[in-house]
Amino acid sequence: MADLGELYQQIILDHNRNPRNFRALLDADRQAEGYNPICGDEITVYAKLDGERLADLAFQGKGCAISQASASLMTQALRGKTTREAEELFHAFHDLVTAAPDAAITRGETLGKLVALAGVRAFPVRVKCASLPWHTLRAAVKGTAKPVSTE
Repeated sequence: MADLGELYQQIILDHNRNPRNFRALLDADRQAEGYNPICGDEITVYAKLDGERLADLAFQGKGCAISQASASLMTQALRGKTTREAEELFHAFHDLVTAAPDAAITRGETLGKLVALAGVRAFPVRVKCASLPWHTLRAAVKGTAKPVSTE
């Protein structure tokens, strides 16, 4: 059986090489841009709302494997969720990546494949890479015009 850390690394590499929902969403209701000057990550997140439901999500950009995989996993996890559910998952994800490196993962069922990014908590600079897509999506949903920055 493969080591769990190895499996998580494979998930991250797969989502970096073959990102899901990597496209412009031409009929998006909302969009926001985000930047991580330390790593050079740049992302645009697109959201199409159906009332309070995230009917479709997509992203475009460039950056490190962590930011691209996080955006890909995020769009998969949140499509079809309500904005309230998305906010709850944002907090669960934020807790995951900012917890102490030796802390147990207690929301595995809620987070699904997002737990693959748990390892970034051991590298504080990488937390910014993983959380950039999430902060950018929050800005898009709220209709914030100012670009998101990890600084």
